[in-house]
Amino acid sequence: QVQLVESGGGLVQAGGSLRLACAASGRTFSNYSMGWFRQAPGKEREFVGRINRSGGSTSYANSVKGRFTISRENAKNTAYLQMNNLKPEDTAVYYCAARTGDYGSPWDYWGQGTQVTVSS
Repeated sequence: QVQLVESGGGLVQAGGSLRLACAASGRTFSNYSMGWFRQAPGKEREFVGRINRSGGSTSYANSVKGRFTISRENAKNTAYLQMNNLKPEDTAVYYCAARTGDYGSPWDYWGQGTQVTVSS
């Protein structure tokens, strides 16, 4: 079992930045690839990006590519989502997730989410 706790959300003006953190506990963090998702009010949860176990490979949704960066520190059992040039449409609850499987496999564990609100 892996427990995931997100932090770092808040209110920011358009064009600003936030860094979210996802702290993991319970199992060996480096065994899991990590993902970030978000869900805006009235919309389905959508993929934001992912990072592999070593941190050497990332991929992003087109909507955030070039603005968001995912990283991880396995020694600290933490993954990060750096969000720059935020837009009002980035407003959502952001979730981190972990999985042991390879690309395309389901996400096994989820955090509780952290709210990000971007004002215009």
